[in-house]
Amino acid sequence: MTTPATEDGCLLIIGGDEQRNCRERILARFVELSGGKERRFVLLTSASEEPEKMARPYQEALARLGASHCDTVHTASRAEANDPAMAQRIAHADGILITGGDQKRLMATIGGTALDQALHEALKRRCACLAGTSAGASAMAGHMLASGSADYAPEKGAATLGAGLGFVQHIVIDQHFSQRHRINRLLSLIAQNPYLYGLGIDEDTALVVERGVGIEVIGDGGVTFVDGRNMITNAADIGDGEPAELIGVQLHVLPAGSGYLLPGAAPSARLHRITREAPAPIHEFICNLTKRNPLT
Repeated sequence: MTTPATEDGCLLIIGGDEQRNCRERILARFVELSGGKERRFVLLTSASEEPEKMARPYQEALARLGASHCDTVHTASRAEANDPAMAQRIAHADGILITGGDQKRLMATIGGTALDQALHEALKRRCACLAGTSAGASAMAGHMLASGSADYAPEKGAATLGAGLGFVQHIVIDQHFSQRHRINRLLSLIAQNPYLYGLGIDEDTALVVERGVGIEVIGDGGVTFVDGRNMITNAADIGDGEPAELIGVQLHVLPAGSGYLLPGAAPSARLHRITREAPAPIHEFICNLTKRNPLT
């Protein structure tokens, strides 16, 4: 099935370790969301220290799916990311996948450059599908989870934020979520930044986000929404490294197969399987996810 262009592109936020061998459901959906196997695809490997090794399994998987027009873009410096020719390779793509690695490396290299702007242009002007996996997923947010860990309980200062690409706003994204037990890391950030929503995505799982329409969870696992806007916390009164109280946090879990439309939205070509309207407890969260960024 090919997906006709709509008035805007879509996001595919992947929790990492998506199958690239025999069970390529997420990558197959990436091809579909991009308009089909005849479209132009780009792998952006700037988050990785080993770009060729990172790109190879994706190139092979996309080739098996019939996507023969696949380019790899790697920028090792901001000068390269500001090269107009490099940016044009991104701007003319229909499907762009930001691979894993280190999200801090990615943003230090491409943040605020011509290539960064080209990503936004592809999403808006070409109605491209922009996918990010692992580090690439975290970088899709405006407030990017940069680093940190919290093994046993939410802790003040356990994780840090940085500037991300800004494709979703007021949401912080964590990946490898259940497999690496990252709920406490995400709660640590929410305790200190209660105006942000938390989004955790399991491995081999992805969240399809169509702006102005709705969402769908695909893959093997689930996604976790964390809403601490009305919680009570002592995070402001404790020292770094101390465990934090979080009372009244709302947590919502959507397994693969779940999907919701915004109120009044009709099923689209990309989300043709989804017919249910978002229930009240997650309505505002989904509105934030699907909001069109003024930058794009």
